[in-house]
Amino acid sequence: MTTTAPRPDIVHDTVEHEREHFLPAAGGYALGAVRIAFGFYFLWAFMDKTFGLGFATPGERAWINGGSPTTGFLSGVEGPLAGFYTAMAGNGFIDVLFMLGLLGIGLTLILGMGARVGALAGALMYVFMYGASLPLVTNPVLDDHITGAMTLIVIALIPASWAYLGLGKLWTRTAPKYLW
Repeated sequence: MTTTAPRPDIVHDTVEHEREHFLPAAGGYALGAVRIAFGFYFLWAFMDKTFGLGFATPGERAWINGGSPTTGFLSGVEGPLAGFYTAMAGNGFIDVLFMLGLLGIGLTLILGMGARVGALAGALMYVFMYGASLPLVTNPVLDDHITGAMTLIVIALIPASWAYLGLGKLWTRTAPKYLW
């Protein structure tokens, strides 16, 4: 068995740029606050669509009153992907999947437990909503769905996002690593 000694002429990136990658505690708290805010977006959408709180969903179209949480948005999709999205509108399986996604993403982001999985699922949901929004009206390339997806990817990639303002530290000590 042979071993190779570390080469002194190679400087590892993480050591050389350690000071440049330092995140102050204020940055960790800010990322935690952004994570919680995005979680609230998703959890609020779940609550409003479930109970018809009268903001985006009137009471008579609430999920608990037999309304479909996907019909309103998906049935009005126009553009190149309209066929894909309108075919899913009102499908019971898609309704349940969508609502479980809203609930799961909201809870994981607010609590910080499983926030990486929740953030990646939220980014995917934003990308689907971006596809349903095509063609864009106010900007030909970007809209708030893409910037939301990008923000959630940042939250998924930076552990400080879930280590501050929540139960993320507890989660990383107790949960299997693939669930972070």
